Amino acid sequence: MGSDLLSIARSGTRTARIALDVTAQNIANAASEGYVRRSVHLGEVSASGGIGRIGDISLSGVRLERVVRNADLFRQAEARRTSGDLARANAELSGLQNIETSIEQTGVYSAIIRFEGALQQLTSDPVDPSLRAAVVEEARTLTRSFNLSATSLDAASDSLHFQASDQVDQVNLLGGELARVNLRLARAADASSDQTTLLDQRDSLLQKLSEFTDLDVTINADTTVEVRLGGAAGPQLVAGGNSFPFAMATAGDGTISFSLDGTPVAPMSGSLAGNAQALIKLNDVRTGLDTIANDLISTVNAVQAGGVDLDGNAGPAMLLGTGAADIALAFEDGTLIATAPAGAGPGSRDPANLNALRTALAGSNPAGEMDGLIFDISSSVAGRAVTRDALQSIAANATIALQAQAGVDLDNEAVNLIRYQQAFQASGRVMQVASDLFDTLLGIR
Repeated sequence: MGSDLLSIARSGTRTARIALDVTAQNIANAASEGYVRRSVHLGEVSASGGIGRIGDISLSGVRLERVVRNADLFRQAEARRTSGDLARANAELSGLQNIETSIEQTGVYSAIIRFEGALQQLTSDPVDPSLRAAVVEEARTLTRSFNLSATSLDAASDSLHFQASDQVDQVNLLGGELARVNLRLARAADASSDQTTLLDQRDSLLQKLSEFTDLDVTINADTTVEVRLGGAAGPQLVAGGNSFPFAMATAGDGTISFSLDGTPVAPMSGSLAGNAQALIKLNDVRTGLDTIANDLISTVNAVQAGGVDLDGNAGPAMLLGTGAADIALAFEDGTLIATAPAGAGPGSRDPANLNALRTALAGSNPAGEMDGLIFDISSSVAGRAVTRDALQSIAANATIALQAQAGVDLDNEAVNLIRYQQAFQASGRVMQVASDLFDTLLGIR
């Protein structure tokens, strides 16, 4: 079967034009977030011979087989998983750093050391008004340091709760958007421009969701997705055109928990998991700080009650309140410090009760307990920083692998632009040659 040069050239110009459009679309969207590179697959137009000439092949041009969206489901799932792990590590590390700042920079440890130092100086002259005033002032600084630390921890807790609440809202918003994309995908024609655009939106929404919580994603035959939280057996967040409510609850100790459509769920990755872990640590630190404050209050007041002040009266409580947030100085008058033992007269220089106070503080060791609390949170921060750096490297590698397959390389697109332009020009030239041939044949007399 003879081949029609004009038909061959026409098919070449048509497919080259489509390939140029696809290449131009790739270039225009090179910087667009969530865009997946398209590529064209071309095939030969051929036909076998007629009766008795089955083995003859007639090449009749080129056709567009399909426009391929270069998305690898495995690489996309890996990018979601690693970005979720990184988001969890970043959120937890940020929360732990705020906790560390609340404990270290408020100076509770140094305030305890200075208070104990002032008590030691007072033993040199228990009736010296200036030394007694120094003890009172260091006690005031100590209580305010505890108060400030507790306030800073409350601020860190409020920040974590605010972030988690906002992230829960984002999960619900993205889930609703994904359900709407599912509805449109179910109606979109296969391999259409509308479908490929919707697939980009679908994958972008899944990537954003993975930064908040772990996902179990099922791709259906019609390209819609089903999304579950908490593993393959977990409750559904998105199914078809429906999205289900995701919620957060705050316990009395400040820790948070989550539920999906009323079913409890515990995110294992994503920033929500990181914030939840940071709040658990914050509660532990707050409990430790309150314990140190309460031990200090009971120790100082118990020894005070066992001695007499400078006027020979029974020693009053020096510290008031319960916990770091409520601890306060009970008096401003340095003469009320019970330095002498019970039964001593007014103006006694006997430092027996003062020494008992120092011994009791050495036994309860508030400075050592505070140092241990600081070391615990500091080591947690250092450990999470190492983990975060490792996860950052893993996530970067997964992203690079995905971009290498799905991203737009402008150098390659420039080569394709020239290649398809030359193919278009060559097909046009074939049409011109065919026209010249026909004109020559028709002009023969």
